Amino acid sequence: MGKELKFLVEQIMREKGITKDAVIELLETALISAIRKKYGNKSSIKIKIEPQTFDINIFEIKKVVEEVKDSASEISIEEVKQKYIDKGIGDTVEVPLSIQDFGRIAVQTAKHVLFQKIREIERSQIFEEFKDKVGNIVSGTVLRKEKGNFYILVGKAEAILPDKEVLPQDNLKRGDIVKAYIFEVKQTPKEPIIKLSRTHPNFVVGLFTLEVPEIQDGIVEIKTIARDPGERTKIAASSKDPSVDPVGACVGMKGTRVQAVVRELKGERIDIIPYSDDMSFFIAKALTPATVLKVGINENEKTAVVVVENDQLSLAIGKKGQNVRLASRLTGWSIDVLSESEYNQMKHKETERAFKETNQKQVND
Repeated sequence: MGKELKFLVEQIMREKGITKDAVIELLETALISAIRKKYGNKSSIKIKIEPQTFDINIFEIKKVVEEVKDSASEISIEEVKQKYIDKGIGDTVEVPLSIQDFGRIAVQTAKHVLFQKIREIERSQIFEEFKDKVGNIVSGTVLRKEKGNFYILVGKAEAILPDKEVLPQDNLKRGDIVKAYIFEVKQTPKEPIIKLSRTHPNFVVGLFTLEVPEIQDGIVEIKTIARDPGERTKIAASSKDPSVDPVGACVGMKGTRVQAVVRELKGERIDIIPYSDDMSFFIAKALTPATVLKVGINENEKTAVVVVENDQLSLAIGKKGQNVRLASRLTGWSIDVLSESEYNQMKHKETERAFKETNQKQVND
């Protein structure tokens, strides 16, 4: 049995990444559980596994007494004298049990307990590995789709990519390699749950971090982001080094860096603008690709009126209002966009009203 046990332990060590001492300890626990099922719930069982030969020695710990009243936990002094010369009343002795007495059911029980304990260790290891990885980008292999979730193999863990966290353009199939953002890791009584997303705004931030060394080095920072997953994203980047252009760093030579991100996002459009504390400038840039003529702001209410040329109005607002909506989310300000004609007309009306009010005041006076 020693050779079989050695093979089993080495296999577990190799496949599960568990140390030899840990496997032996688990095996001893499993064997004790099996023995107690066979011999009753004896707390006096002791097992020793020789770490080199993997020979198993099983003992019952019994107390030496004058007269035995409980054979499960006691042994008479007369019997002890025949085997243990140096033991007396009140001492304890280790009485060997034969491994052959186990039987097939006991061995199966031991294996069941062993693999149950190993699964518990694996689950604990997975949680420990991923609990601090929330916010990271990982790559994994699509295993299957089940009940509205994609199951992704990430290392040795099965992570969940919910259908609602998948891009509209994604067409995931079994065996596909996919990148995703870890947005939740939690422990449950059954197993740890790792949730992934490809629609989270920080997925885009993570992709740029992978592509842009200046972000990795802390020189360039993505300050804010607004995203309609699968359609359009706006990011505002700043630089701690005046000689480094944050927008240029994110775009890359001939657009290589931003295009790598766009490919991963299946063609999602990305606007990259410089972050600024000058809100008039920042709001104007946030409406990229439209060209802004002027910006009026109300700092108390965080509202802004933006004027664009007539032919730029639809571009500034965007399809179904997407461009101005994302610009508002990016800046945190409510933005109202007017064409130059609308603005002039409004200004003319205000001038007329002011003129009438002045004339009426003069008449009254």
